[in-house]
This record gives sequence, structure tokens and C-alpha cells, in this order.
Amino acid sequence: MNRAELLFAVLVGLVQGVVEWLPISSQGNVSIVAMLVTDIDPAVAVDLALFVQLGTICSSSIYYREDIATALRSVPDWRPRRAYSERNAETTFIVLASAATGLVGIPLYLTLREAVSGLAGGLFIAVIGALLIGTGLLQRASEAVDLQLKETPTLFDTLLVGGLQGLTILPGISRSGTTVSVLLLRGYEGSSSLRLSFLLSIPASLGAATLVVVSGDGLPGISPLVAVVALATSAVVGYLTIDALMRIVERVAFWLVCVGLGGLAVVGGLALL
Repeated sequence: MNRAELLFAVLVGLVQGVVEWLPISSQGNVSIVAMLVTDIDPAVAVDLALFVQLGTICSSSIYYREDIATALRSVPDWRPRRAYSERNAETTFIVLASAATGLVGIPLYLTLREAVSGLAGGLFIAVIGALLIGTGLLQRASEAVDLQLKETPTLFDTLLVGGLQGLTILPGISRSGTTVSVLLLRGYEGSSSLRLSFLLSIPASLGAATLVVVSGDGLPGISPLVAVVALATSAVVGYLTIDALMRIVERVAFWLVCVGLGGLAVVGGLALL
């Protein structure tokens, strides 16, 4: 691994480690960064962005280790008739929502690979920007709604959030921004929405990274050593920033960040055509 490859791995891992916790699409931003600093193919950039999420899976798993342990302890007592009881509701939510994500996301990803392969780099960046703007507007809509707060997930919410999370395999559509916004629109309190969203991200990101490796017959355009450095960087940076950044998300209007970054990406992408 030469110096340029090392710097690329650290940069990708750094971007992923920070923006994973922000509702501004880590996949879209990592894809843009990868294409701006190298001549990487857009389809490979998408795969790389999905793959490096493995690092922040480690971060969120450690951060939410108590919640994960609680969910696992409830598994032996789980029964269909008590699926949405107070003790089992979150476990049911994670499992069924993850299944819904896979049903929507896997065929969409396979279609995406073909579509992205035919796009010029500038056009692809512009598309990502448009999707970022859409994510920002969705977040703005969720902030404007005042609903009665819910305490536990329902079956409808589970399938809705899981299905919409499957759509976020498209680069530029923020996974956390989409799932948190939908949960807020459905009446969940802010901190609960964030926690449910990030718990749900663990199986979703793991599945997406596995899909990339299996469908692409290996690592997405990088060597094993570059992959290790990128994943280690994203894991360390992600763990160090998750607590602070989640507090910021609760205070800053990140829908404006999405719209602003999306607008810049649209202008910059079109300028590259």
C-alpha cells in the first residue's frame, strides 16, 4: 500500500466515521468523496460506501451494547402473541424491519448497480445531490408535525420504517435521516427515534456490506490492507464522535445541511459534465 492509498483509506474512513451519525447520507457523501479524489467508477464508489459501513457497525454495536444485550435476552421468551408487548416490541421491530429492508433493498441494489454503471461521474454526483435535497425536505416535514407520542413500535411502523430503510440503499438518501424522520412523523419521541434508527442500522449495514462482497466477488475496488485501514479509521472515529454528534443532531436543523450539501452537489456534478 503506497502513501496515496493510505491517505485515501484514512479519508474514506474519516468521512464515514463522522457522517454516519448525521442525517446527511454517509453513503452519498462517501461516494462523492471517493469520486472526487480518485478516478473510481460510480458503481464501485457506491459499493465502497456501503462496505465501509462495517466500521461504524462496530462503533454503534459498542455504543448500544446494553440495548443489544437486552434485546437478545428477550429472544427465548418471544412468542408471536406477545410480539409487541413492552418486553418484546423492540426485538420484533428490529427483526421484522430488517427483513422488510432486505426485501426492498436487495432488488433495488441489484438494479442500482446496472443504472449507476451507465452514469457519468458528474451526473451521478448531481443525482446524489438531488436525493440529499429530498432527504432534507423530508426531515423538515417531520419537524413541522406535532403528534401524540408513542412508547413502543407497532407492526405498521415496523414494516413502514423497514421498507423505507430499504430505499436508502440509493446513495444520497440518508438512512438515519429517513428512518428518524418517519419515526418522528409516526409520533415517536426524538431520542427514541434516534435509538431505534441506529439499532436498526446494525443488521441493515451488515447486510449491505455482505451483499457488496458477495455480489461483487470481493472487496469493492480496494486491496485488503486499504480495506482494513478504512474500516479501522471509520470504527475509531465513529466511536469517538457518536455521542457528541447525536447531541448536535438534536439541536441543529440538519435538514438545512442536507439541502445545502445537496445543492452544492447538484451544481458541482453538473459542472463536471
